[in-house]
Amino acid sequence: MTNLVSAILAGSWRQPPPPWQLSPIELDQVTPLLYQSGAAGLGWWRVSQTEMTGSPSADLLHQAFRLQTLHASINAGKIKKVFALLRSANIEPILFKGWSVARYYPQPGLRASGDIDILVHPRHLAATTAILQAPEARDCWVDLHHRLDELEDRKIDDLFARSQLVNLDEEQVRVLQLEDHLGLLAVHLLKHGAWRPLWLCDLGVILDSLPDDFDWGLCFGKDRVRRNWITSAIGLAQLLLDARVKDPVIAEQASRIPMWLGRSVLKQWEAPLNIRQEPMNHMAPMSHYLRRPKGVLRDMANRWPNPILATITVKGRFNRIPRLPYQLGNCLLRAAKFATSMVPGAANNES
Repeated sequence: MTNLVSAILAGSWRQPPPPWQLSPIELDQVTPLLYQSGAAGLGWWRVSQTEMTGSPSADLLHQAFRLQTLHASINAGKIKKVFALLRSANIEPILFKGWSVARYYPQPGLRASGDIDILVHPRHLAATTAILQAPEARDCWVDLHHRLDELEDRKIDDLFARSQLVNLDEEQVRVLQLEDHLGLLAVHLLKHGAWRPLWLCDLGVILDSLPDDFDWGLCFGKDRVRRNWITSAIGLAQLLLDARVKDPVIAEQASRIPMWLGRSVLKQWEAPLNIRQEPMNHMAPMSHYLRRPKGVLRDMANRWPNPILATITVKGRFNRIPRLPYQLGNCLLRAAKFATSMVPGAANNES
């Protein structure tokens, strides 16, 4: 089934999209997964070029595309409001993910809108928090960051220095430089187990849009493990979504990803819902089982990490080495974190 997700989303962001090769039965089978994962707009983009536009599944995808178009317009207005509120206090944020990726797609409704991810300098964190909690901003769903874990090898001052202003209707918003943004999107994808197909489509549309002078050295950074992560994510986009990498050397390096990685991603796509992913798929927190141990063994299976997430957690590389040591390492880290959280006075941050 998830092979159908890969087939329908391969190159789906292009204008025009690739020729359609799925049957009406296959469309019916894949539509629920596209709808649940936020990729329904891209599914409609593919179907709209075929003779199946009148089918019930195509109509569902079309309605989702229309709704996503409406949400994109509302989201753009909220982004402009957030920037206006912060700039009135002499705070300049950087927008990343979300609209800053959606602008590369041919139509606004092709990418589902979510929260507004912004980065502010740590010295502005308290003031920004106060502004976003004011009544004027309460209708804006903002995910506020004062650091980017995906780019922990880069100084925040450098991120701001390289950032760029781009047009959003009649306004300008600040976004990450493309080299930084591609690195962030790649690591973010793997950090969350690559369970959402739309995140891999984001990589695909960015890769298609890279200028000839794109600085791969800056994108990868100096950390070899992080370079492996970014290259592996690009390899997934090539393998599963027919993404194009203009640089032949990078394309060849990215094509070397281990076979288990692609299989693991397709497995994640079998349940493209946040509630089905770690750590939300747990039946109860571990502290619950200290008082009521019934069901703990059954729930332990839900806590077994997928190999992608485990690799990122222990800062391992994506290669052909079996993932069991990484998964055990992930469990040990989580167990240590839980034990620490049970110490009186410690914050309860169990996984």
